[in-house]
Amino acid sequence: MSPETSARTETAPVRAPAKYVRPGTRGQETEIIPFAADDGVPLTMLHVTRPAAPTPRGPVLLVHGAGVRAEIFRPPLEHTLVDALLDDGFDVWMVNWRASIDLRPVAWTLDDAAAYDYPAAVRLVLGRTGATTLKAFVHCQGSTSFVISAISGLVPEVTTIVTNAVSLHTVLPAWSVVKIGVLSPIVRRYSPTLSPKWGYRTEGGFSRLLRSVVVATHPECENPVCNMVSFTYGAGHPALWAHRNIDAATHDWLTGEFAGAPMTFFAQMRESVRAGHLVPTGRVSLLSTDYTAPPKTDARFVFLAGSDNRCFLAEGQRRSFAHFEAISPGRHAYHEFPGYGHLDVIFGANAWRETHPTIVAELRA
Repeated sequence: MSPETSARTETAPVRAPAKYVRPGTRGQETEIIPFAADDGVPLTMLHVTRPAAPTPRGPVLLVHGAGVRAEIFRPPLEHTLVDALLDDGFDVWMVNWRASIDLRPVAWTLDDAAAYDYPAAVRLVLGRTGATTLKAFVHCQGSTSFVISAISGLVPEVTTIVTNAVSLHTVLPAWSVVKIGVLSPIVRRYSPTLSPKWGYRTEGGFSRLLRSVVVATHPECENPVCNMVSFTYGAGHPALWAHRNIDAATHDWLTGEFAGAPMTFFAQMRESVRAGHLVPTGRVSLLSTDYTAPPKTDARFVFLAGSDNRCFLAEGQRRSFAHFEAISPGRHAYHEFPGYGHLDVIFGANAWRETHPTIVAELRA
């Protein structure tokens, strides 16, 4: 588990009450619901409501990326994506899937999450709400794994999937291709994970050496976690957001919002990058054997990309849109946000007026 602030330790889980109101969330009441993935891995669901507020839009599931947690959708901003969804009448559910830093670390792959986490999460939401369908906003590796689940026919109740940054096609900047192809196998010899948290807390000689090299080569920011995030997940200065797009409070908050991703994940992503699209590990029989085959879902897909994304290039989302559009012409949509990158689409200081309206409108549609 990664700290929420530099003061939070990793020796024990944070124990929040079953329902609580977190300061700075405009009265949002949050219920934490423990549940198990279909292979037994413990997960949690956060149900976010405003007491007595109606939810005529029905349930929407938010799925975070790798090495972060569900709270990535609630940065210290006056207007968050969660606020925008609640304001529009959605019933908001945020899943901590097996990549969450709020859970005990496990060695996971995209296939594991696709086969075991999301079917269980969807059943939980539908069982709690009585709804027969739901919609989803999925980000980064939450997006890739959720798309695998959907196209394999495992979450047929999901009618709309708005995917941010990457989905079926994995197109990286050139330096990232070198890192995942050459450097990640080297890292795996010394560590089972690669973690941005080494920016504030190293774990032995290898992590100290890597942190020193990364900090020395990233002079754009004095925050070593920001530097480590860029090295781990992208090829930019910084890689997952533009400093101009996020305010100081959010930048400071991010220090405690990143931890490690296992090398088992990087191994699957390395093969996917070589192929140009997601490929199965071959170890999970529930999933399609070819992720580029016609999808086993009737869901409408909406593909979002920041033009300046230095983690996954926008070209990947363009290819994914073209792929799905060729199968079902006129059904899907693509939006590209100039000046935005990877995560600032979600928590940029001006995202509430520049990106959130598109997300909400597509989920509503």
